[in-house]
Amino acid sequence: MRLFGLIGQPLTHSFSASYFAEKFIREKNSDCQYQLFPLEKIELLPDLLAEYPSLEGLNVTIPYKEAVLPFLSTSFIPEGLNACNCIRIRNGNCEGYNTDCIGFEQSLLPLLQPRIQAAMVFGNGGAAKAVFYVLKKLGIPYTVVGRTAKDGINKTFNELTASDIQAHQLLINTTPLGTYPAVEGCPPIPYESVGAGHTLYDLVYNPSCTSFLNAGLERGARIKNGAELLQIQAEESWKIWNQTDKR
Repeated sequence: MRLFGLIGQPLTHSFSASYFAEKFIREKNSDCQYQLFPLEKIELLPDLLAEYPSLEGLNVTIPYKEAVLPFLSTSFIPEGLNACNCIRIRNGNCEGYNTDCIGFEQSLLPLLQPRIQAAMVFGNGGAAKAVFYVLKKLGIPYTVVGRTAKDGINKTFNELTASDIQAHQLLINTTPLGTYPAVEGCPPIPYESVGAGHTLYDLVYNPSCTSFLNAGLERGARIKNGAELLQIQAEESWKIWNQTDKR
């Protein structure tokens, strides 16, 4: 049996297991299995690999996309993108990749219009790194907003004004705020300043319409959740796990 899985904490919100289960049935991969492996701390990864020697690949989610980097034997992550969401395991060695950047770019491109001149990104964790990478690649300037002032944060949520929101037509939530089961959560921004000229993108996909997205929808903004990103990055991970080349 070929074994694949997802590491993170918590994993109650994840659709990855059901996505791959359906994929394996659809594509008649009866020798494949995908499991959830919640880890209390990333230091338990070597123990997991020892316990499941048949593991061929792992996806990585919150909060370990950055913390997993020291455990990689080899990295094929694009330069400047310091986060890993996909691991290929060969002979006990972990090869690191980032397929989030592919998923985010492909899902974002149809939303881009000339009126989007700047983006505002909520959060600066591992999930945000792929967003930064793609925005830089596309030449879209962005402002990073977090809870506290620290390196990598341009503004705190408490400092945001109506003019800040109006100056950024693309608003992206990379935090877990609003993820099931805590569905009432959302980035604390002045939503009264959001309008029809805005596009709201939430990396959260469970629920499909988060409080963040619903607030934009009520004010005429275009919205998108992270479901397509999930699907694209999962398919890219599958390609990596099945590649036969030694790079």
